[in-house]
Amino acid sequence: MDIEKVLLIAIMHDQRDEEQFYYSLNELEALVKTAEGKVVETIVQKRPTPHRKYYIGEGKLEEIKQIVEEKDIEVVITNEELSGGQSRNLQEQLGVHVIDRSQLILDIFAARARTKEGKLQVELAQYSYMLPRLHGQGAELSRLGGGIGTRGPGETKLETDRRHIRNRMDDIKRRLKQVVNQREQYRGNRRKHQLFQVAVVGYTNAGKSTLFNSLTKSDSIYEDKLFATLDPLSRRMKLPSNLEVLLTDTVGFIQDLPTALIAAFRSTLEEVREADLILHVIDVAAPNRDDHEKTVYRLLSELEADNIPILTIYNKRDLIEVDDFVPSAHPYLMISAIEGEDIVTVKREVEKLIKEEWTYFSGFVPEEKASKLAKIRQYTILEKQTYAEDKLGYHVEGFVDPNHAIMKEIKEFHHE
Repeated sequence: MDIEKVLLIAIMHDQRDEEQFYYSLNELEALVKTAEGKVVETIVQKRPTPHRKYYIGEGKLEEIKQIVEEKDIEVVITNEELSGGQSRNLQEQLGVHVIDRSQLILDIFAARARTKEGKLQVELAQYSYMLPRLHGQGAELSRLGGGIGTRGPGETKLETDRRHIRNRMDDIKRRLKQVVNQREQYRGNRRKHQLFQVAVVGYTNAGKSTLFNSLTKSDSIYEDKLFATLDPLSRRMKLPSNLEVLLTDTVGFIQDLPTALIAAFRSTLEEVREADLILHVIDVAAPNRDDHEKTVYRLLSELEADNIPILTIYNKRDLIEVDDFVPSAHPYLMISAIEGEDIVTVKREVEKLIKEEWTYFSGFVPEEKASKLAKIRQYTILEKQTYAEDKLGYHVEGFVDPNHAIMKEIKEFHHE
């Protein structure tokens, strides 16, 4: 696919913090790159509120018309949500495809969803977004052909009435319900086997997938693009004591996520609620690091996952002056996710935090019951195992989850 030429338009409101505004604009540019587009020009206008009819002032609009013509612009993208009317009016005036930030994010999700559930979620979010903006957009949206902002639901369908879209949305919701139920069953099975669960969360592009791959030695998608991972991915990770835990990578969080998407991706993020420990990965070199942290904490709170213990991982240590760094969260680690030694440090720290949550045990396993040792090794953090010749058995000590089924065996051998 040819790289499309994109023009960005943004309005700086009086009440907007300037640094925050420009960060949001850089993020929009990164989103365009992720959607395989190239930002040719960015137009910023200062005005207290967006123009009701065109989003941008009419004088600026004339300037934009010229740029669109001179530079062969194919797509115009605004940094805020447009109303159906604004979008339509701009399109008529400029004669090119006009979308807003939310549509761009939806479009990236449409291109990147891999699983059946992910694809259904995106389709539902796109329809939710389009429905209130549908009037008069049929002809424009029905143009077949690719390009930024046109992926996803079959374009020709959009010429049909709202009823058709509502029926399709109901159908998707029904199908999603089935997928969610299947996932609940799968989670139930996982709970029965009771592996300790660790979820990796963070702002998009903080390095979550790189860390996930290094910790599990897998090769899930790693790209320097926003939203590289959309569908939750779970793999086993072995800790220094040989305890196996389940590690789950999640979709990246982002500011100003379209409301339609937050609702649609809730169930994808609900994996986080099942976690026993959260690894919150932060790009330590991001200019807006504090805002990223706040966005993640706010979303964790909305998911009712803010009571789960968190280990904060400041990633990309190699990109900053470490001496000037002041952490805002504890416990924390400062790492580079591509450094082998740092990965060992993360595993040790995870193990240390698990031990703080679990209960200490010590006991004696007679030789004739030695087969139970493998199970104890698998589900506990076994710190010591020594053979006592005089007693014909093994002294064991370590840490165990007091709610795990293995407690039955531990109690049998436990020294009071």
